[in-house]
Amino acid sequence: MYGVVLIVSLIVTGGVIAFIGDRLGTKIGKKRLSIFGLRPRYTSIIITILTGAFITTLTFGALAATSENVRTALFGMEQLKQEMATRAEELSNTTKLLADVEREQEETNEKLAKSKVEMEKLRQEQAELEAESEKLKAGNAELAEANENLKAQAEELQAQNETIAKENNSLTEKNTELSKNNADLEKRAEVLQTGLITMREGDIMIRANEVLASGVIRGGRTKAEVEADFAALANLASRNISAQYGVNITDSDIWIYPPEYEAAVQEIVNRKEDSVVRILAAGNLLRGEAVRSSLEVYPNSVIYQKDEFILARAYTIDDSRANMSEEMVMDFFRQINAEAVRKGILADPIKGSVGVMDSEEFYAILNGVRPLKGNIVLSAYAKYATDALGPLRLNVHWEKMNR
Repeated sequence: MYGVVLIVSLIVTGGVIAFIGDRLGTKIGKKRLSIFGLRPRYTSIIITILTGAFITTLTFGALAATSENVRTALFGMEQLKQEMATRAEELSNTTKLLADVEREQEETNEKLAKSKVEMEKLRQEQAELEAESEKLKAGNAELAEANENLKAQAEELQAQNETIAKENNSLTEKNTELSKNNADLEKRAEVLQTGLITMREGDIMIRANEVLASGVIRGGRTKAEVEADFAALANLASRNISAQYGVNITDSDIWIYPPEYEAAVQEIVNRKEDSVVRILAAGNLLRGEAVRSSLEVYPNSVIYQKDEFILARAYTIDDSRANMSEEMVMDFFRQINAEAVRKGILADPIKGSVGVMDSEEFYAILNGVRPLKGNIVLSAYAKYATDALGPLRLNVHWEKMNR
């Protein structure tokens, strides 16, 4: 409303001044007045120009006097622009700060949401722990009650033990009398046992620990493959028994204790190197009985290479004993056998031997040694490459020692 009044006032004032200027110019023109020595016509023009300038000056003066905004527009525009630029920059910074604050607010909200989830989990865990604690308390109460019961039972057992101790004293006296009677019974049992052994040994077909079959089974294979090799070894045992004793034995007649069999199979499956497996008679077996057997499993390796030196011994031969050469050769073979067993060749469980030698080889050695007198040396070498299963075959050399 104030602006409308101001504009109307300026219009009216400008119109009045213009009217006065026009009248003044007309009168000056009619009276042909002159200012500064100018012609009346030019004087009238100057009066009109001054009147217009006065109207403009009055207009701006009135606006400046009545409106702070006009004064600012006329005299403070540059400062206003600078302030506006400053305000714009501050607004931009404030906007960025606001965006950062909003982003931080979002992050805070996300963390708060996660915290709420974790808090809920912690509450659930706390509830579960409290429930477990209640259970433990109940369990402790039950244990306390059980302990009380055990104490009562212990006291009762103590009383029973005292009663038993008294009874044991009485039994000890009775046992003393029974021991005397048992001595007589043991003598009778020995007589009966001797008779039974005599009866059984008369029909023994296979002796205890006799090797029924032996072979090498490769390790590191599947259980089915190893079991197939065990089946082949059992078949070999049945064929050996049938051929040696003239009886009809099948694979099903070779009985092995199942846990022992499973343990042997698993041992070979788990072992990377080869294994020597021997099936032995578990006891003295009579003709017609099922063949109860046991297993022996050993790691296999090459003990002697072909032509490898085994042993050498020095002997002295004189004419003091007629059979000295035979005794010397047999002693040499016993020492070879002991050395081979020490190196790892498996000995026969009954005979204790590890090698084989036919009669021709034995007598060739004996006939070569007999003519020698004095100090001689016997040396043995492996005829072939021999593993732990054996048997060990020998090349025996003899020579006389010269002093």
